[in-house]
Parts: sequence; structure tokens; C-alpha cells
Amino acid sequence: MTKQLITLNVNGERHEVAIEPHWTLLETVRNHLRLTGSKEGCGTGDCGACSMLVDGRLLTSCLMLGAQADGCQITTVEGLTQNGTLHLVQQAFIEKGGVQCGFCTPGMIMAAKNLLDSNPTPGIDDIREGLAGNLCRCTGYAKIYDSVLAAAEMMKARAER
Repeated sequence: MTKQLITLNVNGERHEVAIEPHWTLLETVRNHLRLTGSKEGCGTGDCGACSMLVDGRLLTSCLMLGAQADGCQITTVEGLTQNGTLHLVQQAFIEKGGVQCGFCTPGMIMAAKNLLDSNPTPGIDDIREGLAGNLCRCTGYAKIYDSVLAAAEMMKARAER
């Protein structure tokens, strides 16, 4: 197969990558850019573990071809950390125990960030809807929901300073 040269803007850095036409964005980011935070849980877009922000939209990267992301702005869970400081959503997940086993955590964090960007004061129903495309297989969602609520409070407190 002939590889295709694409340009990805991932976490603020420009990358030119030669990819096979059938490679997904997830494969490209994990295997070729070595950003392994996003996980492949199902490969069918049902679990959300591979969620990334692509041009500001939350997408399951296992369903998007790498070539479709040519020229796009992509944010992975690694890109939320700035200058060694965790994003408030990441910090809240740690503090409230929302990380649990950790496999779904990157996708949950990306979905939570996406939700909080559009709704900085969500109620529990908003959180359930905002995270609906993400599955946790190890326990209930209570600590995950608590983490999102805590992140919203942390973000509100920071904005008020």
C-alpha cells in the first residue's frame, strides 16, 4: 500500500506523518506519535476510551481515519497538561477517585472537559448526558460524576480569583 503524508496538529505541535490509508486516528496518534493516553477499548466507537477533541469536537478516534484528520487541531488527554501542571479536570479525577482502574479515564476526562467547556455548571443529568458515550467497566459511575462536579467547582473558583 502507498502511504499518504498528512499533517496533524496534536496538542499544539505540528507533525507530518506518513500513514497507510486504513490507519485510524487512534492508531496514528498512539503508534506513530507515541501518545498512548487514549486507549482502544472496543474499536467500534461504543466505549469512548479513545475520545479526543478534533477541531473542538469530541470524537471517538477509533472510528476516524488518520487521513480525515489531515490539518485538524487535535487534543489528546496528554495535551490537557500544560507546563507540567494537570488540567483541573485531570486533578479532580485524581482527588475524587474517578480514575478507578484507569482504562476509561482518558476518554472520561476528555468528555468531561468537552462538557465543562460548553456547560461550566452542569447538574448530574448534564454530566450523565455529557459522558453517555463513555463506558466504565469496573464499577459504578458515582466517583466519575463526583470528579466532574469537583472539576466544575475548581474551574469556577479559579475564574473568580
